[in-house]
Amino acid sequence: MSSIVFDFVHKHFRSTGLFRLGTAATTHALRGLSLEVGRGEVLGLLGPNGSGKSTTLKLISSMLLPDKGRVVVNGADTRTQGQAARRMVGFALASERSFFPRLTARENLDFFAAMEDIPRRECRARAESTLGEVGLDDAAQKQAMKLSSGMYQRLGIARALLKKPAVLLLDEPTRSLDPVASSSLWMQVRKLSSTGITVVLATHNFEEAVALCDRVAILREGELLALRRLSDCSNDELREFYLEITGDDHPLAWQERVPA
Repeated sequence: MSSIVFDFVHKHFRSTGLFRLGTAATTHALRGLSLEVGRGEVLGLLGPNGSGKSTTLKLISSMLLPDKGRVVVNGADTRTQGQAARRMVGFALASERSFFPRLTARENLDFFAAMEDIPRRECRARAESTLGEVGLDDAAQKQAMKLSSGMYQRLGIARALLKKPAVLLLDEPTRSLDPVASSSLWMQVRKLSSTGITVVLATHNFEEAVALCDRVAILREGELLALRRLSDCSNDELREFYLEITGDDHPLAWQERVPA
């Protein structure tokens, strides 16, 4: 059974520019996206900036609704059953504004557990268990502002796991992390997927895609160009496939070709 279904989804945004004299510019973020993600699968979204990766994640979370077509999460249509869909999705956010800097990791999770309508008697236990799941037991008493970048990213995942989601969404989860912290986070995500959680992540990093994903969906200008399974696929093979499909030179691909 598919965990996530995109059925010919279109999404566009209209904005009135300051110097357009009232005319509206339309940006087509997604153009007829059809895609299915299996339960427990890790799907990577690859594509240049503006290709529709973040829009796809926001549609799964029901932060956005499709203009045409439908998005279904574990049987719940995000347009007509939005509340049910939202209960099943955890969106891991780890920007500097995601947490209260002077509260500890545990205190932050206690707060967000209450915001997710988790019964008060369960909040502390749920916070403790999710800290353990992401390997932050020893940092539970640290203020958020004193956490390393890797710990901060893991705290973002812990927040998403509080409501025991069936689907976990990650937007460039290892951006700005060093190789050791990235590798640790990859191991954590694979561990979560092994428990049956479906993971969808947007990334610009070929190494991350190969390390984490069962398949990648390559997007460009809101269109799905290709789906590829990554079993026995190397970083170089994925990079060459990406360049062949998109016709673009990918910034990270270029960096990988520069001699150290």
